[in-house]
Amino acid sequence: MAKHINPFDQDTQPPFDGFSRDTMRFLKELKENNDRDWFNENKDRYEKSVKAPMLSLLTTLAARMKGVDADIILEPKKAMYRIYRDVRFSNDKSPYKTWIAAAFTYEGYDRKHDAAFYFHISTDEIGVGGGLYSPMGDRLKNLRKAIGEDARPLRKVLAAKAFKNEFGEMMGDELVRVPQGFEKDHPDADLLKKKQFLCWKTLPKSRMTQAEFTDDLVAAFKAMAPFVRYLAEHS
Repeated sequence: MAKHINPFDQDTQPPFDGFSRDTMRFLKELKENNDRDWFNENKDRYEKSVKAPMLSLLTTLAARMKGVDADIILEPKKAMYRIYRDVRFSNDKSPYKTWIAAAFTYEGYDRKHDAAFYFHISTDEIGVGGGLYSPMGDRLKNLRKAIGEDARPLRKVLAAKAFKNEFGEMMGDELVRVPQGFEKDHPDADLLKKKQFLCWKTLPKSRMTQAEFTDDLVAAFKAMAPFVRYLAEHS
């Protein structure tokens, strides 16, 4: 008897060769018909045009990222965000996300709370980036302490040619004044005032239908890897 193959099994994923045109079509239609009846009627399309190629992409990407840094852990099924929205505490009761996304980070860290790599595909854009979106409490205190004591390692990361070519500079919301506990004229006041530590870029939507889309993501993640590692280790 032939062995049954689960199309979503990480070990049986074919090499990624691009999303189909129906991927973006599905996301557009879901945005216009964000209800359970429509989704259930189109669930086969979701699994074929969205979920399966996304897992294929992540499986291919996982192998490539090991060549960037062996400490990066990308488990496709864990990295991919669920399509279902948590509406318990939201005024918007739409049951489904109208984008697909994934995040992953270094071994020993949590992609939900620590610095991480991220990308998403929506009808508006393909975005890729990473860092710390909203560090709170001790994470932010630890990071500011490290910067206040010696900002040179972070500045070296931000000045790297690959980082600047891919992202330009670090982004993120910041305070108006230097945070309490640091001199107002601290030489690294620009970094200490940051509330978010992010890098971000967008890619042409046409790239997602090509196998080379993986190359685009690898190039971006490789350039940001030292940035994500620094934030993870110092927060």
